[in-house]
Amino acid sequence: MSSNLLLAIDVGTQSTRAIVFDAAGALLAKAQVAHEPVHSAPQPGWAEQDPVLYWDAVASACQSLWAQGIDPQQIAGLALTTQRATMICTDAQGRPLRPAIVWLDQRECDAPPLMSTAWRAAFALAGASPLIRHAQRQAECNWLWQHEPKLWHDTAKFLFLSGWLCHRLTGEFVDSVGSQVGYVPFDYKQQQWAAPSDFKWQAFAVTRDRLPRLVQPGQPMGALTESAAAALGLPAGLPVIAAGADKACEVLGCGAVDPFTAQLSFGTSATINTTQSRYLEVQRLLPAYPAAMPGAWNTEIQIYRGFWLVSWFKREFAHRETTLAAERGVSVESLFDELIKAVPAGALGLTLQPYWSPGVRDPGPEAKGAIIGFGDVHTRAHFYRAILEGLVYGLRAGREQIEKKLSQRINRLIVGGGGSQSDAAMQITADVFNLVAERPAIYETSALGAAINCAVGLGLHKDHACAVQAMCKPGQKFTPNPEAVPTYDALYRGVYRELYPRLKPLYQRIRKITGYPA
Repeated sequence: MSSNLLLAIDVGTQSTRAIVFDAAGALLAKAQVAHEPVHSAPQPGWAEQDPVLYWDAVASACQSLWAQGIDPQQIAGLALTTQRATMICTDAQGRPLRPAIVWLDQRECDAPPLMSTAWRAAFALAGASPLIRHAQRQAECNWLWQHEPKLWHDTAKFLFLSGWLCHRLTGEFVDSVGSQVGYVPFDYKQQQWAAPSDFKWQAFAVTRDRLPRLVQPGQPMGALTESAAAALGLPAGLPVIAAGADKACEVLGCGAVDPFTAQLSFGTSATINTTQSRYLEVQRLLPAYPAAMPGAWNTEIQIYRGFWLVSWFKREFAHRETTLAAERGVSVESLFDELIKAVPAGALGLTLQPYWSPGVRDPGPEAKGAIIGFGDVHTRAHFYRAILEGLVYGLRAGREQIEKKLSQRINRLIVGGGGSQSDAAMQITADVFNLVAERPAIYETSALGAAINCAVGLGLHKDHACAVQAMCKPGQKFTPNPEAVPTYDALYRGVYRELYPRLKPLYQRIRKITGYPA
């Protein structure tokens, strides 16, 4: 067995995976540990989790790999990728002071720090005041500052989940530049902590000394401590290499590293990303996120709770299929893939706008989901197809935003995430975009992105471009159906694109009458 094996640890919302790759990108072994459900107590809308649960899952997943016959002595290094924007307060030794606030959390700060008159005037002049207020309300540090002042005073370090796990691995307060996506004083353009004069230090109630040292993706973060090595079953001193957040690593692991390639993620949040070598804000005043490779940015547009819609539909309307799938030992989605084969492209006019959760700018905070075009011919199969089509319409709109900003066409699509395993979703994507839709050969693309960084950091490949060429393998391709393309194009341009502008006044009235969304 080669001594150049790479360990990628992927800590998601629902599970942790430990995966071993070789330098050619082959997946050699995988272990997965499910997490306990995120706690909503003590308040509705809150989402908290014991941070130690994540560490225990990492240790358990690694130990499961060695039980499968992988020799831990053959691991050359490890890299970590995690869910974004899950925050942890610790003492000076890195011990958690309270449960982690998970990215799904909906609490808001209603009395954030007051910025200077000059900054408030500048944002008012730029029309950015609502966006700044939204960021201040959403910031976990501001909520803690307001509602748990003693704990916040005692907090020595305020870390993303990635930073806390890196401390558990290396004993150092260190994190990757590629993991900094959240409400902290980070300069996205410079890819470093904000300058002392930056308004973010006034907007967010956190100080520089509470934040970790940052390292570029592909660079060493430290070495595995003896205690961490014992817990994971690995040699002490093993190199720990910086990677990036799960979405950034997924983009990299799909091989979408040029500005003409779009990576679609069919996950809990559906996203469309490109990788750019210069900083560009596709949506005004919303930052481009750091990529999982140095000196690069991901121009991400997100449909919050994107493919969560599929889970919602399954829970609310697919009881029969759920029972049947359990009897047959197959997934519910596979049954619906078969069912919607009889439904024509466009679902006989049933059209869905996937704004199940409000946005910040486009759509705005008043947005709601919508389904129009119902008739007596429509069944649950039409409804399911309309969900998939509506999500892909939303991502096509994101493509057009990116193309307009970049003044260049996207000519390649690579699709990752759990929803990409649906052939029906892949074919709809090809037809709506009128582009070949590729599915990577390896499903675990976030972990592969971490492994690519590990390989670069260990010198197994000279740079990220060479590592991607060696380790990212193409999978099945879905070619646009010439009969479906005109139908989708007409529905997208003539119906879907018209929905939000026409319904926005009604959404605003609903919000005023009902108070929802707040």
